[in-house]
Amino acid sequence: MSQNTYSQQLSYRRATEQDLPSILKLLVEDELGKKREFLNKESEQYYLEAFKKIDADFNHYLMVIELENKLVGTCHLTLLPSLTFRGVTRLQVESVHVAESFRGNGVGRWMFQKIFTYAKKHQASIIQLTTNKKRLGAKKFYERLGFKATHEGMKYQQVL
Repeated sequence: MSQNTYSQQLSYRRATEQDLPSILKLLVEDELGKKREFLNKESEQYYLEAFKKIDADFNHYLMVIELENKLVGTCHLTLLPSLTFRGVTRLQVESVHVAESFRGNGVGRWMFQKIFTYAKKHQASIIQLTTNKKRLGAKKFYERLGFKATHEGMKYQQVL
């Protein structure tokens, strides 16, 4: 299929609580997500609480991408006011997922067009993201979009 097979039929919007099961399905469909996400009765409440925090904060936008009313992609956008670069606003892009059966058909590129538009609307002049070093295809995709690997990311995972 061509690079833009679905672009005319895609739509996006802010996620609702009703989207949560479909979003979580995308997270566990992923190779890394299979190892860290757990879809069971016990974890439902944690995901719901996290969703409510995200949804209540103006600086967060949980985007869903739909094709004919089917959720085929998602990403989490966070506006970060900053004192650096003369006080610019940054847009942090997290948890970018496209359903496996829709990859390679322009859905991810279309999603990023909407992300870039969102950044302009909110005057975020720096758009930043991280990607797991195991995701070589994702890194190449982001580079094709114009992202540059200018920083070395680090994480510290605290046990609570």
